[in-house]
Amino acid sequence: MPNEHKDKAIRVLECGVPLRVYWSHMQRRRIYTMSVTPIRLGIIGAGAIGHVHMETFKQLPEAVIAAVADAHAPAAKQRAEEHGIGTVHATPQELLEDAEIDAVVIGVPNQFHAPLAIEALRQGKHVLLEKPMSNTSMSAKRIMEAAEQSGKVLMMAHQMRWTGISRAIRQQIDQGALGRIYNVKTGWIRKKGIPGWGSWFTRMDQSGGGPLIDIGVHMLDLSLYLMGNPRPVSVYGSTYAEFGPQRRGIGTWGTPNWEGYYDVEDLATAMIKMDNGSTLLLEVSWAAHAAGAKEDPYVQLMGTEAGLSLSGTTGCLVTHEGDQVKEAVVEPLEGESDRVLMGRHFLECIRDNKQPISSALTGYTNNRILDAIYESSRTGSEVKLEW
Repeated sequence: MPNEHKDKAIRVLECGVPLRVYWSHMQRRRIYTMSVTPIRLGIIGAGAIGHVHMETFKQLPEAVIAAVADAHAPAAKQRAEEHGIGTVHATPQELLEDAEIDAVVIGVPNQFHAPLAIEALRQGKHVLLEKPMSNTSMSAKRIMEAAEQSGKVLMMAHQMRWTGISRAIRQQIDQGALGRIYNVKTGWIRKKGIPGWGSWFTRMDQSGGGPLIDIGVHMLDLSLYLMGNPRPVSVYGSTYAEFGPQRRGIGTWGTPNWEGYYDVEDLATAMIKMDNGSTLLLEVSWAAHAAGAKEDPYVQLMGTEAGLSLSGTTGCLVTHEGDQVKEAVVEPLEGESDRVLMGRHFLECIRDNKQPISSALTGYTNNRILDAIYESSRTGSEVKLEW
């Protein structure tokens, strides 16, 4: 085996000196012979996120992007020309009815996730679905039920699970470094980042919410994953809209529609209690008067034996030794990019008929929590989750 494919040592450094060495099996590329037929993918959604998925799957020889479709046909044609995609379908429905397509990637506005995912599963396609699973937990449940009935793979596209630092932290958790995780703080505070003011991003009926359902779902998903997927049982939260309605705090993502409107939050905060007694504190914003220079997503995990945190691409291990508090840098795991690893996992789940780590149930759980936060903010009361 070439040297670059050998196992790599993952060092935890303190002041530049190795403190502990962990060993990890790097993701190995499968070697596919000419007798293996690539999985034929269809991409639904020719916008920015669709473009990202096209760039990703072009790097994976296990798949071929066979077709693209978008509600705006010229956009699909343009992407096909950019990426050398052979077939442009006139509508997403036409793509879903294409018998030559094995799996679809859905990257469209939130309100269309459920109808497209359910129809894709009904047509016998595997599905990689952009986050959030849907704009409501009720429609998310219908997607999960459709996946169970179809027997096809339904995977949520939560690429943050696959970053080098997330994988390094999950590795140490799996090795028992933290003991029992009992409290977690997570968030993503953007100071001036409202996307596409007046477009579907800022309309509750189309998006399902603001930063909470847009970027907060990433932090919620990653935190629950690192915690070992405990079941949430109660939620208390508040949301605020102090910038968007006044057309302040507008960022650079998306295209504004000044004829549109803004009826979602621009900041949300919540506490979620789990069935094992642990708690998760969440804060997220598109726009806020927040001190400090960093706007990186973060997770702080507090365990009985140690603590682990990530901020952006950096990690830290915290322990107590006698009466001293020790902090050590955690290095990210090496390997391919987060999206390539995520795409490879999707393809492996299809070929090996296995459950994705970001399964339909995890997507539905996220939606249940998001809905509960909005309900708690509306009523001013704690929301109990029955399962």
